[in-house]
Amino acid sequence: MTVKHPRQVAIQRVTKMTQTLHIITGPTAVGKTEYALSYAESHGAEIVSCDASLVYRGMNIGTAKPSPDELSRVPHHLIDVQSPSEPYDIVTYIRDAEAAVVDIFARGKSVLVTGGSGFYLKSFLAPVIDLVKVSDAVRQEVATLYDAGGLPTLLMELRRRSPEGLGHLDVQNPRRVLRALERCIASGKALPELQAEFAARPEPYGDYTKHLIVLDRDPENLKQRVAHRAELMLAAGLIEEVEGLLQEGIRDNPSAASAIGYRETIAYLDGELKRAELLPAIVQNTLHLVKKQRTWFRTQIRRPDERVVM
Repeated sequence: MTVKHPRQVAIQRVTKMTQTLHIITGPTAVGKTEYALSYAESHGAEIVSCDASLVYRGMNIGTAKPSPDELSRVPHHLIDVQSPSEPYDIVTYIRDAEAAVVDIFARGKSVLVTGGSGFYLKSFLAPVIDLVKVSDAVRQEVATLYDAGGLPTLLMELRRRSPEGLGHLDVQNPRRVLRALERCIASGKALPELQAEFAARPEPYGDYTKHLIVLDRDPENLKQRVAHRAELMLAAGLIEEVEGLLQEGIRDNPSAASAIGYRETIAYLDGELKRAELLPAIVQNTLHLVKKQRTWFRTQIRRPDERVVM
């Protein structure tokens, strides 16, 4: 085994601290793509996408995926890496993103992370997953409890395993209660102990400087851009794109099939929406997402280094 001299380790750490993760985010339709391309070109950077839908091949129109011309301007990473019928989760994303960041820096380039998926974005700024491995057997055990007695039964079992309390768990959210109970059973630990261990985890990319830019627009202007974007998507062939994705098995992947623009179009193709209802549904759901994103940026990530009003 080769042991590095302390001076070598110190030099490597100083080098990392002089490298900057540039991060650009903002709500849907704010104009991240063009802003990020220009920023990357001026900083000699390659782009690492943090968009949960851009990872899927064939989901182009409904995600406003950068065009071939735009992709040719700057090297992009974590776009078109997964079949739309196969799930792609946060654990996989964190692994792939870290590999991309290390590779880009190793080649002497800068890194620009851009996208609007809150959980993916947060993974560059704070811990978002724990290290507890939950087996299929444990998941089935908890699912059976939930089917038998719903949320009250889950809470009863969780409190039995964590008599000192449930900490900051949102006990009105069945999904979070279910996940908490899974982790308690899998680890054999009480929930407050798991919460304390998670809180003590180190900051991701802690050896790098981070520069966070949040983009925004006047609410009325952004609303108009959302509506116009949805119109362009339908005119560009969103319905036909979704028809093709259905043939490829997108229904087998709820994360992809439930993405805005896709779930509404699937509902239309299934006869659940009229054609005249499709555009308003996409616009309404996108505006709801914008509201959620703004709340997320305000409450779940640190204060930005720059806030740019477009």
